[in-house]
Amino acid sequence: MTKEITAYLNYIVDDGQPSIRYVDWPEESHKSHIASYEKKMTTIHDGRASKEEFSLNQHGFLLTNNPTKMNNFYDEKEIKDVYYPETANLIKTKSRGKQVYIFDHTVRTPLNDKHRNGWVREPVRYVHNDYTELSAPQRVRDFFPNEADALLKKRFAIIQTWHSISSTIESEPLALCDGRTIPTKGFIRNQRRYRGRTAETYHISHHSSHRWYYFPKMEPAEVLVFKVFDTDKNVGVKFTAHTAFDDPSSTKDSLPRQSIEMRALVFF
Repeated sequence: MTKEITAYLNYIVDDGQPSIRYVDWPEESHKSHIASYEKKMTTIHDGRASKEEFSLNQHGFLLTNNPTKMNNFYDEKEIKDVYYPETANLIKTKSRGKQVYIFDHTVRTPLNDKHRNGWVREPVRYVHNDYTELSAPQRVRDFFPNEADALLKKRFAIIQTWHSISSTIESEPLALCDGRTIPTKGFIRNQRRYRGRTAETYHISHHSSHRWYYFPKMEPAEVLVFKVFDTDKNVGVKFTAHTAFDDPSSTKDSLPRQSIEMRALVFF
């Protein structure tokens, strides 16, 4: 029998408008529209019971083993020299893409003493998808300005990975929603407007059709691979909503989460 837990997830409240925040533009801040959020008690299924069934195109995510040669995930040079190529090879294998370009990484932990760099941050505790139809193509333009026009005429995707960098995950694990169960109207644009650019993600509104999964007690050799954008409408899931959450099995003695997520452009 499939195991499951219940936990609160934070959803955006759909009020019919995108959420807009002016970050470094005080004279425009009166135009901001800051969304509200609501906590919903949600059933989250243990994905280990059906681990082999998950796929990037059908569900939006999968769990795999990918041991690393990394020693210190707080050393950015080592991450780029060692972990970038390891992750690129993994994503290429799982996606069957022709070219993989890792463009970003973030370490997440609640441990304040680790927040010495801008790429070390707190876990994200609201249901979201990192890219939209606006922001995903912009990433191609950002990193391949001279080739963007040609690249954007072909299929590309943005695929992310997530895994523990210290020990077994005992608190604040990652939950992922089966992409087939999210109604299109549930993707709400969330914009951060700067003077020179606009960053946009999707925050997700609640719907009873959502089917959530997590993989309890993930080990450092285990990696979640999930798709957050795809231009091909015929391959199945395009987005994978995800969020950190409070695992009800965690205790005051549970180790704080330390994880890394990677983001990659994948060209087919």
